[in-house]
Amino acid sequence: MSDPQSPFTLYIANTLRVAAVVMVGTIASNTVVAFAFSRLRWWGRDFWFMVMLSTMMLPSQVTIIPVYILFNRLGWIDTWGPLTVPAFFASAWTVFLMRQFMMTIPLEMDDAARIDGCSTFRLFLHVIVPLSRPVIAVIAIFTFQPVWHNYFGPLIYHNTQAKWTVALALSQFAPSGGVGVGWRAQEQFLMAAAVVIALPLVVIFLTCQRLFIQGIVISGVKG
Repeated sequence: MSDPQSPFTLYIANTLRVAAVVMVGTIASNTVVAFAFSRLRWWGRDFWFMVMLSTMMLPSQVTIIPVYILFNRLGWIDTWGPLTVPAFFASAWTVFLMRQFMMTIPLEMDDAARIDGCSTFRLFLHVIVPLSRPVIAVIAIFTFQPVWHNYFGPLIYHNTQAKWTVALALSQFAPSGGVGVGWRAQEQFLMAAAVVIALPLVVIFLTCQRLFIQGIVISGVKG
């Protein structure tokens, strides 16, 4: 069995790298789509919004094999692509949460910005995005947490130890033969690693607690 202890800082760096890219991709893609569904008027907007929401009824387990085959044909197995690229395509749940928040922003602000000469892009970038910081903070936390604890993705897509994440490395502390002498020898490292893995989530939540609660409350006020 590979030794998960010696390069543990490498696993943390790998996970932080993936989490940073996924957070950027998630926030960028979902904010644009949510802006289109909440602030722009175009034909079929409500219909396509319902179509997008209907994709939430498809369990992720159903798409595991087709997605793996796709990434395999693209030659992305044992690369960072399968863990990061999907984040740049909006997800229904995140778009819904952002849309609900953006709809609480008065439309009069859009009219005032356009009277001042703002284009649609500037309206989005300089008005809507700054006012949406609470929900963006919520999405950032909700995105970071599953990426930080993601075990299944790295397990099926990464074959080399140098690309392990902290969740995958943590699972290697338990010996394959079950609890015994080997387990007792690694128990102290397992506990220390578990604390290291849990600490960033606690720090992030305590730091962004006010924005987190505000974003959750406001995003559920107006439908």
